[in-house]
Amino acid sequence: MDVRDRVRGCLLGGAIGDALGSPIEFQSLREIRREHGAEGITGYVTTWRGKSGLVTDDTQMTLFTMEGLLEARVARADGAPEGAAYPYPAVVEPVRQAYLRWFDTQNHQSPPPADRPHRTGRLREETWLYSRRAPGNACLSGLHQRFPGPSPLGAPGPVNPNSKGCGTVMRSAPFGLVALSGPAGARPDPREAFEVAAACAQITHGHPTGYLAAGAFAAIIAHLVAGEALEPAVHHALDLLAAYPAHDETSAALRAAVALAGDGGAHSPERVESLGGAWVAEEALAIGVYCALAEPSVERALLLSVNHSGDSDSTGSVCGNLLGALHGTGVLPAAWLRPLEGRDTIERLAAELA
Repeated sequence: MDVRDRVRGCLLGGAIGDALGSPIEFQSLREIRREHGAEGITGYVTTWRGKSGLVTDDTQMTLFTMEGLLEARVARADGAPEGAAYPYPAVVEPVRQAYLRWFDTQNHQSPPPADRPHRTGRLREETWLYSRRAPGNACLSGLHQRFPGPSPLGAPGPVNPNSKGCGTVMRSAPFGLVALSGPAGARPDPREAFEVAAACAQITHGHPTGYLAAGAFAAIIAHLVAGEALEPAVHHALDLLAAYPAHDETSAALRAAVALAGDGGAHSPERVESLGGAWVAEEALAIGVYCALAEPSVERALLLSVNHSGDSDSTGSVCGNLLGALHGTGVLPAAWLRPLEGRDTIERLAAELA
């Protein structure tokens, strides 16, 4: 499969899962079933805005992650010899600047004047992004704070050191889609994806589980882009995790997801909820992995990933990223692609990233 199709599928799949889960994010399973029937939602439903197919801060931040990575790649091409090591600061600072542009979209109704260093690029000019979509508290508070740079992996980060919310994971798929060092056209390196995603997650979340889960997710995506199946990709990510202190919560969550998917039991929202509520990073990652492994049908996997009492848009986003990277764009239901908010922007950035 063409790598470009995996990149595009990953990003569109994540946005579809996000849009599916958004209207039911804060509902319990009982409320979802009462409102939508025993099977829960079976497609897009309208939000309180009266529209369907709308994405949340998960897709918003993923787009700005992409823009930050694109800027980092351009800066490296301008200033570093081919094959040179790609140090964290050369990626982390452009990504943080991109997140500050996202932060603007949460605090302004239209693009503010370009009077600060971070207010550059095309993405900030897209007015549809200027909309609050239930952004995570740690993402907001973290961007209020000075960031001196990431801590060594396994140690508490300098910003929100007790926060391990899923805002780290839901924005981190792009780190697994692009080779940040090496020659142009090289495949993503899973260890590099892991370490850079974990470093950038510390911009807002300093709890080791929060940022190591983001790293594991990026590594899984990198393995999928290289053509691996999902379960081996998860096992390779577990091997990477084992090398870092404080990996235990993330490793345990991933092992639980793989075991649950393979134990022969019927897949259900109740089994999804046995992995947690997904408000924290390792649970969101585990639920996304479980649903992608459990259901051979992409449509059913995505619906399983959102029909539960937890953080439905984030688990839908993670599951969609995984399925799109695994299978490409062709498996994504056309009925969910057509009305997807921001599709043109996602496709443009996907093409640039690829």
